[in-house]
Amino acid sequence: MNENIQFFQAFLKNPTSVGSIAPSSPELARAMVKGIEPGPENVVLELGVGTGAITKQLRNAGANSENYLGIEIDPSLVRSLRGSFHELNIVTGDATSLAEIHRRSGLGRVGYIVCCLPFVSLPNEVGGKILGEVEKLMTEGCMFRMYQYAHGYYSPSAIKLRDFMRKRYGRSRRSPLIVKNIPPAYTLTWFGR
Repeated sequence: MNENIQFFQAFLKNPTSVGSIAPSSPELARAMVKGIEPGPENVVLELGVGTGAITKQLRNAGANSENYLGIEIDPSLVRSLRGSFHELNIVTGDATSLAEIHRRSGLGRVGYIVCCLPFVSLPNEVGGKILGEVEKLMTEGCMFRMYQYAHGYYSPSAIKLRDFMRKRYGRSRRSPLIVKNIPPAYTLTWFGR
């Protein structure tokens, strides 16, 4: 099935979990993966795999079954992803159980968390639980990267998320606006300390 159609169907089924009507553009996907070097003790966790737009770039960067774990809440997307990315660990799961899912995977230390979750549209309680799980895995040097759409960048929930991260990990490193994405977006990066 066409990736755009599949993504749009997932959005219609559950807009608060998907958060966008189109998959990430190649330009946004490349920006999300910039500087990532997966390894057995630098495992990549991808939260909200969607249709795999960013996963493709992670595979190109060296992600494999020994250094990658993708978590996606939509079982139909996971079935499709497993067909496209059979060499990667992609599981159906909820990011509110992130640390336990990682523990069960048996993979090594998390070096990168690539977050594609729509925090702006998630209920505050759910977003808070996910960030609590992220904290459990943000050891010194661990990189957390996410994107925020330009149109929602100054929404109360987006500002609250950035404040939460800044208090724990310092100021984010924000990319230039990626205009070749629908909608345009920034990437934001923090490091565990």
